[in-house]
Amino acid sequence: IMQNVLVSLIIKHEKHIPAASSPGANVTASAARADGNDASTVSKSRRKRYISQNDMIAILDYHNKVRGRVFPPASNMEYMVWDETLAKTAEDWAHACLWEHGPPHLLRFLGQNLSVRTGRYRSILQLVKPWYDEVKDYSFPYPRDCNPRCPLRCYGPMCTHYTQMVWATSNKIGCAVHTCYNMNVWGSVWKRATYLVCNYSPKGNWIGEAPYKVGVPCSTCPPSYGGSCSNNMCFPALKTNYLHWFK
Repeated sequence: IMQNVLVSLIIKHEKHIPAASSPGANVTASAARADGNDASTVSKSRRKRYISQNDMIAILDYHNKVRGRVFPPASNMEYMVWDETLAKTAEDWAHACLWEHGPPHLLRFLGQNLSVRTGRYRSILQLVKPWYDEVKDYSFPYPRDCNPRCPLRCYGPMCTHYTQMVWATSNKIGCAVHTCYNMNVWGSVWKRATYLVCNYSPKGNWIGEAPYKVGVPCSTCPPSYGGSCSNNMCFPALKTNYLHWFK
């Protein structure tokens, strides 16, 4: 019988100041370990892309599904698009196989969620869904049973994976998946781990701020969206880079 154990990490955030001069970022991570051996064969050749098209679509669609269904409803939730530059930075960090957030010089500008697991998995969303599941411990606009100011290792409830997912102004995401061998996850060596890194821009999780404004969906969208609304989200009036990534 396969069992999963979840552990979490959070790095403290500074008060909201302009990103260009921000000294720290609020980034979160979760890990899941499954007992058992994965019999699948992994190619040792480096992938041509940072992540497969199917995984990219699954992660992006899941984020937008969650963002469009927040409760209470959001008046300024922006539709999230895939960003290839973010995906490349995520790939660079995933290849380092370090169970920590980074690199530090980018975390001044980016939000970041991490997930790692061993064993078999059917869908990349099994590494993403634990981030959303934190909603059960979240009470808008601020955490109720979870503490964003906890120490570096947090074993109690946390919400900052979830709030980064639904941070209204974080409208770009780029992720990478990498298989890491002999990865050290908080003192335990995982022989073969699937490591997911997702970077967000502009970054969210500013302490003291709510992830979004409550109100009629799309009623307070930035002017740049031209009044366009889709699935309760401010939708880009011009073409996005959503499909450009496939070219």
